[in-house]
Amino acid sequence: MRITAVDVTSCVMPKDDPTWRFALGASPTTEGWIVAITNDDGIIGYGYASATAHIGASYEGIRTSLERFKPLLIGKDPFDIELILRELDRNLAGNNQAKAAIDCALYDLMAKSLGMPLYKLFGGKVRNRVPILRILAIKTPAEMAAAAQKLVDKGYSYFKIKVHGDVAEDVACVKAIRQQVGDKAHLTIDANQSYQPKDAITAINRMAEFNIDLVEQPVKFDDLRGLKLVTDSVPVTVEADEAGGSLNDIMTLVMNRAVDAVSLKIPRLGGLRHTVAAARICEAGGVRYRFGAAVGSRLLSATGMHLAAALPGVDYACEFGEFDRLLDDPFEGIEIENGHLTVTETIGAGVTLRQPAIRAAAGGKAR
Repeated sequence: MRITAVDVTSCVMPKDDPTWRFALGASPTTEGWIVAITNDDGIIGYGYASATAHIGASYEGIRTSLERFKPLLIGKDPFDIELILRELDRNLAGNNQAKAAIDCALYDLMAKSLGMPLYKLFGGKVRNRVPILRILAIKTPAEMAAAAQKLVDKGYSYFKIKVHGDVAEDVACVKAIRQQVGDKAHLTIDANQSYQPKDAITAINRMAEFNIDLVEQPVKFDDLRGLKLVTDSVPVTVEADEAGGSLNDIMTLVMNRAVDAVSLKIPRLGGLRHTVAAARICEAGGVRYRFGAAVGSRLLSATGMHLAAALPGVDYACEFGEFDRLLDDPFEGIEIENGHLTVTETIGAGVTLRQPAIRAAAGGKAR
């Protein structure tokens, strides 16, 4: 079996709320690229490259990296994933989002070639459903509470509240949301690095009154001492997000016990292969982990869902539902029901293209 074609297609999806924002920025669209890898039997594996500007992955830069990688894939056996990814690393350092799309497309292609769901490649599933945590964008306390109620009405019970570093305003948002959704809902906080350590400690201790489950990345990603100070000073689980940008970063966090948990993101870590390694590091060090925001096509969420289904250490809701607030998704095949995603039993990642033009551009059978 050999790779015969690699195609890259733009995937720009408008947000249903163009004013959606978080502490590090705002944009009316979500940008990325679809990678389609075809083998000599005409079977296609798909991966999604997420453009995430606040961690250095630009839309234009990802395309350039993918074009550079394409000739390195032609003629390779897609099952030789270690060899392929090592060659990509030697050719160009970093560029994890581009490499992740290739990694995921290779795994999708392998699973389809074997006629099995993607989760089978990671040891089989340990759960049939994955609870979904939905993000509440920064707005006024009343607007965020109303947005939370709409999600409750759809069956969600896990929410991530975006905050921006103003202690009084952030606490007011948490209070309003808790009063709106009641005691049974699970609330988490994401500061996206917006606090100084002592302000984070003050805010989290005040928010603890409203029964929050965890706080994600309260301080700057490179402030390891500050992150550990917060972790050691509050009664709430502290989770690293931007601070866990690589396997080395996650090893450092775990070895120093700088956090209680880590948010794993497949695009940031460079694909499924590295994400499994990150999960094992966390397990070995007794640090919790789950899957953070997969903002992009259903393809990205479906791929993450299959891996989450196979990792026993995932013990909290995952962020595989953000496709629900994006328009013009080229993929279909998964939908959220009562706040959960059900793991698909179809081959590969379990999603298919809905746009014939992209299917034709891929140059093979859209399986």
